[in-house]
Amino acid sequence: MDSDQFRKAAHSAIDESKYLIDYYDTIEKRRVVSNVEPGYLKKLLPDGPPETGEKWEDIQKDIESKIMPGLTHWYASPSSVV
Repeated sequence: MDSDQFRKAAHSAIDESKYLIDYYDTIEKRRVVSNVEPGYLKKLLPDGPPETGEKWEDIQKDIESKIMPGLTHWYASPSSVV
């Protein structure tokens, strides 16, 4: 990824994606505590890295569908605010 591609990906992560801004807009709909089993992610990942680079949009989709289910979303619960 050259600097121009990185710049576009970084702007997309903030401005256009459902990754950061929409995450905070939808956090109340997410589970506070993950319900996945330990090791769940390994089953979802390929055995090795891709032969060629992937589009940032595809990486963002993987983050949402594969990584987010394993995270704890503290701000999803009003009782988690201290």
